[in-house]
Amino acid sequence: MLTSVDTDLIRVLADPLRLRIVTLLAKETLCTTHLVEETGAKQTNLSNHLKVLREAGVVETEPCGRFTYYKLRADVIASLAGQFADLAESARTAAGNKRSCP
Repeated sequence: MLTSVDTDLIRVLADPLRLRIVTLLAKETLCTTHLVEETGAKQTNLSNHLKVLREAGVVETEPCGRFTYYKLRADVIASLAGQFADLAESARTAAGNKRSCP
């Protein structure tokens, strides 16, 4: 049973703008222009955040003419959710365990 979670991925998703991007991409595949409109972030800032998400394996790109579309990798999010579920199950199982003080 897994009792820890991917801390690098948590750090990536901890940023409010990146979490907003992930939330938007969970609903549909979007290009940078759409994400700028939806978030109100500057294009350069948004591109930097998308690079971090891409390097972490959270999103993948799909070229379409002169635009690049971004798609959320559901398997990565599902894996993280599974890690948290395992952690919660471990906590439930260990709820009666109590180490005595020396």
